[in-house]
Amino acid sequence: MAFSNTFSLCSILIIVTVGVLVGFTGSSSAQLSTNFYSKSCPKVFDTVKSVVKSTVSKEKRMGASLLRLHFHDCFVNGCDGSLLLDDTSSFTGEKTAGPNNNSVRGFEVVDKIKSQVEKACPGVVSCADILAIASRDSVQILGGPSWEVKLGRRDSKTASLSAANSGVIPPPTATLNELVTRFRAVGLSQRDLVALSGAHTIGQARCTTFRARVYNETNIDASFARTRQNTCPRTVGSGDNNLAPLDVTTPNTFDTAYFKNLVNRKGLLHSDQILFNGGATDSLVKSYSGNAETFNADFAKAMIKMGDNKPLTGSKGEIRLNCRKPN
Repeated sequence: MAFSNTFSLCSILIIVTVGVLVGFTGSSSAQLSTNFYSKSCPKVFDTVKSVVKSTVSKEKRMGASLLRLHFHDCFVNGCDGSLLLDDTSSFTGEKTAGPNNNSVRGFEVVDKIKSQVEKACPGVVSCADILAIASRDSVQILGGPSWEVKLGRRDSKTASLSAANSGVIPPPTATLNELVTRFRAVGLSQRDLVALSGAHTIGQARCTTFRARVYNETNIDASFARTRQNTCPRTVGSGDNNLAPLDVTTPNTFDTAYFKNLVNRKGLLHSDQILFNGGATDSLVKSYSGNAETFNADFAKAMIKMGDNKPLTGSKGEIRLNCRKPN
């Protein structure tokens, strides 16, 4: 999924060998389990959901923002909470990387969740796991599917601006081949790509990410393009941060309208519409557009699969006490 501005579903160094690919979906992820905190922090799910529910009830967009944090974290060196780290004297973090700067948001919500979780069980639950749980809760609260979240990730002690800028997070201008390649690099299939792109059924994107599409591309509904042009001036530097919903139909509901929009040539980002543009993913988009049950099931499976990407487990990493800084 080309992760635009909304969560846009983030990224990872491209894996080239089958051996490495098998490795990161195996050993460490096998140590994750759905009952990891059943004894050490039995209230973790209720604690996280309480904060997410309260926050999303006040601002629906925050559900998409929390989901996007998880994507952008997992795609850069695995699901290790590195995106949450502020810059330090020894490293520059990922928050100011091209795909994230003036784009990713919700850090203060993660802080609030972490604070509540620390009160319930100090020093036990990682920030990386909080992102995974909050993502699931956000989707469910906005009308989407639920799934059993695998837990047991630990937090990284550092972050990498260069890794976040290396191209592993698919840009909104990505071609279908680029999207497939980048998702495959983190162990995700073409089907996973299309399903996870459906996360763009919620959230918003900045004018700068869709300006070229609404002015220059032809595989776009004319009326839809004109509407978007009204709040996104052609001139670069003018209205760059103006927002538009990724799903023009039901922007605050997690449903299949995103796929229906693609069939009707109303995808906001180039990387959205490219999924239905005469290529290999057309049939799956069409299928999801008319079958919420299939989409929800595939989305849940793909989220679990993405969450398995190179987690730190065992004695690796740490359990951060403050998600913004190493202990």
